[in-house]
Amino acid sequence: MMTDPIADMLTRIRNAQMSRRGSVEIPFSKLKKSIADILNREGYLGKVEEVEAEPVNKLVVELKYSNKQSAIRSIKRESKPGRRVYCKADEMPKILNNYGVAIVSTSGGLMTNKEARKKGVGGEIICSVY
Repeated sequence: MMTDPIADMLTRIRNAQMSRRGSVEIPFSKLKKSIADILNREGYLGKVEEVEAEPVNKLVVELKYSNKQSAIRSIKRESKPGRRVYCKADEMPKILNNYGVAIVSTSGGLMTNKEARKKGVGGEIICSVY
């Protein structure tokens, strides 16, 4: 039994980039798809698609590289099942002096820390990427 599927997703991405893979397969869920779509929109991942498989659907994520360097330098799980991390809108973290991005779960859905600050909503910090 897996207790933290989001941490598993981030670890799969991190491990695939360290081994210079072109893509990685992740068990599908709507939350993971939303996180991958945000990372795609921010330019950290390539194409994201859902593939129907026999026991469980999969999420196939294409990894991005430039000059043999991965687009993601660091990807870290912030809020864990044993220690949840919440922030108000005006206290949203600035990741790498606003060059990086934090993914936040708000009442308006998943969004980046910059979007949450702009909309004036707080929430749970899921992960940070730069």
